[in-house]
Amino acid sequence: MPDHPDSLNCRMPKTLLYFADPMCSWCWGFEPAMARIRELAAGKAQVQLFLGGLRPFTEKAMTEHSKAATREHWGHVHEASGQPFDFAFFERDGFVYDTEPPCRAVVAVRRLDPELAFPMLTHLHRAFYALNRDITDTETLTELAGEIGIPATDFQISFDDKATKEETLADFAYTHRTDIGGFPTLIGVADGKAALLTMGYQPFDNLKAPLAAWLDT
Repeated sequence: MPDHPDSLNCRMPKTLLYFADPMCSWCWGFEPAMARIRELAAGKAQVQLFLGGLRPFTEKAMTEHSKAATREHWGHVHEASGQPFDFAFFERDGFVYDTEPPCRAVVAVRRLDPELAFPMLTHLHRAFYALNRDITDTETLTELAGEIGIPATDFQISFDDKATKEETLADFAYTHRTDIGGFPTLIGVADGKAALLTMGYQPFDNLKAPLAAWLDT
């Protein structure tokens, strides 16, 4: 596996690397499974979150064609996972699907309190997909961070910090170097060897047995 600064700080002999994006609908579909995976891994493996950067730095607004394609995609995720979606999102005009701000928001929280990185990702997922909140908006991101206990001033300083921006880009680069072909992706690392546990959505029941076997080996 390529080295990422955070991947070198493993306290346990096994590590799960989770690659996701706050604006990846399949990652939202995978959210319940990931919560159970973290529970199963507790005490057996460290779980690290990396922000993949699905569509970072997008500048053009969604077209009617891209809205239609995305709506169909969300429908597939809803059908497969049962996760809620607010399709009123597609009534928005001029929305720019830039995933860099919410990715950086998770990194900003991770820098302030690593234990809140996963809760922030979950909170962003729910806000965007189920509640139709604009998680590309800095004010909204600040409010969402506050809802998980991060003071607004602390979040804003961390979000705007050059080091946070660089760390976000480092996550994107690590994802690219690791040849991640889609999100969500979960990789297990033990004794310097990597095992791909899933690349793409799967229900937890499909992953429970192989993951348990890997954790207990």
